[in-house]
Amino acid sequence: MATAVATELPPLVTPEQYLATERAANFKSEYVNGRVYAMSGASDPHNLITLNTAAGLHARFRSRPCRVWQADMRVQVTATGLYTYPDVAALCGQPEFADAHVDTLLNPSVIVEVLSRSTEAYDRGEKFSHYRRLPSLREYVLVAQDRVRVEHRVRHDLGWLLTELDDLDATLDLPAVGCAIPLREIYDRVAPFAGEPPAR
Repeated sequence: MATAVATELPPLVTPEQYLATERAANFKSEYVNGRVYAMSGASDPHNLITLNTAAGLHARFRSRPCRVWQADMRVQVTATGLYTYPDVAALCGQPEFADAHVDTLLNPSVIVEVLSRSTEAYDRGEKFSHYRRLPSLREYVLVAQDRVRVEHRVRHDLGWLLTELDDLDATLDLPAVGCAIPLREIYDRVAPFAGEPPAR
């Protein structure tokens, strides 16, 4: 999800102040290093890729103790204080939430972010450095919306192993949740990758 670029740093607030305001707001904001940043809207390809990925996981999770959330579930990285809204978050097992509001997930095992020009560097860099501090996180997936490309990072004992997929006939394997999704499904109806004319 895109984060608005601020010309001046917003004021510092506490996590408690952020959550109180966020829960009453009509729009979403991210909390990074003690500051709140409003989230911008997403493009049609971004929304389609997010929906396709979440729907693909949801279909494969039927009759299994697994869950998937799309865009509106807040995730907290306790070690760094980040509160953010991944495009897709998933896990198999019991979800853990920060409090009784049940609106802040603590233990995703898979996170998917759809890249945009304004967030690509952040998603690969600082945001991933936050996500890496989640003990539960096993896989981090970045999906391009302007080309067929999926970057799949898997946690290993010595670090993170990167695999890149750039063929619609390839398949994204997600061992942390025991399933796989073809790229053709992730990019379904996303012009021009699905044979549709580009949007005007």
